[in-house]
Amino acid sequence: MSSNRSVTLSDDSNGKTWKFPVLAGSTGPDVIDVRKLYGDTGMFTYDPGFTSTGSCESKITYIDGDEGILLHRGYNIAELAERSDFMEVAYLLLNGELPTAEEKADFIHTISRHTMLHEQITTFYRGFRRDAHPMAVCCGVVGALSAFYHDSLDINDPHQRMISAHRLIAKMPTIAAMAYKYSAGQPFMYPQNNLSYAGNFLRMLFGVPAEEYVMNPVIEKAMDRILMLHADHEQNASTSTVRLAGSSGANPFACIAAGIASLWGPSHGGANEAVLNMLQHIGDRKNIGTFLSRVKDKNDHTRLMGFGHRVYKNYDPRATVMRKTCHEVLASLGIKDDPLLDLAMEMEQIALKDEYFVSKKLYPNVDFYSGIIFRAIGIPVSMFTVLFAVARTTGWIAQWREMIEDPQSKIGRPRQLYTGQTERPYVPIHARK
Repeated sequence: MSSNRSVTLSDDSNGKTWKFPVLAGSTGPDVIDVRKLYGDTGMFTYDPGFTSTGSCESKITYIDGDEGILLHRGYNIAELAERSDFMEVAYLLLNGELPTAEEKADFIHTISRHTMLHEQITTFYRGFRRDAHPMAVCCGVVGALSAFYHDSLDINDPHQRMISAHRLIAKMPTIAAMAYKYSAGQPFMYPQNNLSYAGNFLRMLFGVPAEEYVMNPVIEKAMDRILMLHADHEQNASTSTVRLAGSSGANPFACIAAGIASLWGPSHGGANEAVLNMLQHIGDRKNIGTFLSRVKDKNDHTRLMGFGHRVYKNYDPRATVMRKTCHEVLASLGIKDDPLLDLAMEMEQIALKDEYFVSKKLYPNVDFYSGIIFRAIGIPVSMFTVLFAVARTTGWIAQWREMIEDPQSKIGRPRQLYTGQTERPYVPIHARK
């Protein structure tokens, strides 16, 4: 990580200069080590949104936004999506290497034996209103897990960290499916351990006790890919939230609950929900032109959802895989008369050809296609972000463990540029004007 390079900072007001070392990673931009900046200069850096700040050292996920590259532990996401599955990628993120056949079988067995929830947790759901947003339910239930699993709360014990990691990955689909079932007024479906991770999740979502659930292999594969493509994405808002919460020594269940809360925002995990809301607002193909004119108008605040990305300045590599999966799902289900899906496909074609989209590299992103898939298989819009949370839990817990095990990790404490009032005397209430 170290290098022989340094950069020099100079202060024009007094002619002082300071040198700061440059650190080099295995790939990607080098970073300027400013840990001694305040002590040496009495100044902070100012970087709203942390767009130019490296908050940690990590070996898990690498993104090159300019080239459209996403690597998990060095493996390209496109190759993983084509040749691997979610459970294998989960093992990779947690442990750093792809598993052997025996290791994978043991990992799947372990996860499947943690899928059930403590029975008393089911009473938590009945405390929520029927119309409560499923993300609110999931945030509350995940946070409450620490009240039930006291044997895996010691963050300084590697074995307990491993158990909590397995529990969170295993139980998130159960928690999410129960949130959906509760809102729909249907009975909870308990896990079935002989099914795949994605298949079990689908059965808990759509199965009912009155009849056997028939698995559609195309939908099962699509769900597995969706989970895989959303498993981790470097230091995004929710992952940074998990790390920040964990830096205080909070238990892993509380940290993941914090991540869920951060993910809920429409600019993050709520983006695929915002895509469907946008399409519903457009309403009909004949309105696309008017809508896009408003998007192109700098004085109009109309936002285009599901196109472009904060990090990727090229095509989102996950969207390439998701686009193929989306069309496979639509073909499998034989959907031909859904106006909203027809509208989405029309928007896709326009985005791939229109000069405005192409010049600004506003390609359809992973949220655009995942929203279409979710609608096609019957998942309500309110559950879109919940499915994102199920997938991202693996990345969150891998990032949390890496942070806890990093000897250089310390409690997160960002600073600020203060622009408020300087110190002033207190004025008694009778003397205020």
